[in-house]
Amino acid sequence: MTAQASVNRMAEVAALIGDPARASILSALMAGRALTAGELAWHAGVSAQTTSGHLAKLLAARLIRVEKQGRHRYYRLASTEVARLMETLMTLTAGEPVLRRVVGPKDEALRLARTCYDHMAGRLGVALADALAAQEYVVLGEGAAVITDAGWQFFDALGLDLSSPGHSRRPICRACLDWSERRPHLAGRLGAAMLDRFRSLGWVQSVPHSRALRLTPIGERHVPAQFGLADGWQQAAL
Repeated sequence: MTAQASVNRMAEVAALIGDPARASILSALMAGRALTAGELAWHAGVSAQTTSGHLAKLLAARLIRVEKQGRHRYYRLASTEVARLMETLMTLTAGEPVLRRVVGPKDEALRLARTCYDHMAGRLGVALADALAAQEYVVLGEGAAVITDAGWQFFDALGLDLSSPGHSRRPICRACLDWSERRPHLAGRLGAAMLDRFRSLGWVQSVPHSRALRLTPIGERHVPAQFGLADGWQQAAL
């Protein structure tokens, strides 16, 4: 791709995401779940016909992909790179004041714990990253994270599958800047495996119609003890 073609592609993607309805569609898909056009229309607050046009443009730009099951069509983000782009945009805009915006329970739930595509974010995700770093199971750097020997043993005992599927070039572990906490949580195959394991053990559940996660009663008992979370991890950073 030439330099000019790269610039044109960047401008095209930016223009697509710049539409509020399409931005809402992409944000809804950050939950990591496949959604129907009707569900995405509800999230975007537009008609089914308008949603169909938006989805066609996002598909053409390879920002989303579609999966067909019988007569049903389900939409997902096209890749982890798209998810990273959306998370970066959320980080850049999170501190901007919004006139007449009232912070409600849904906002607080997202800040406490949520999915960032296929891994955990919010205060829970940051607290887990901090705890794992404090115990020297991972080493966090500028956008990078490395699993130590002790970490490999810990994650193996936890039952995490960190194998690389097929010919995936996805990094084993990556630090992802959290848009609400402005500190890193864990992404990559490690972050995805942790979320899968938390769900299989019944430690977290998804909040309906939201990216928010909630710790179950079982999770509230096991997660702080298993990972050594610091007291008060649920509170917002000052």
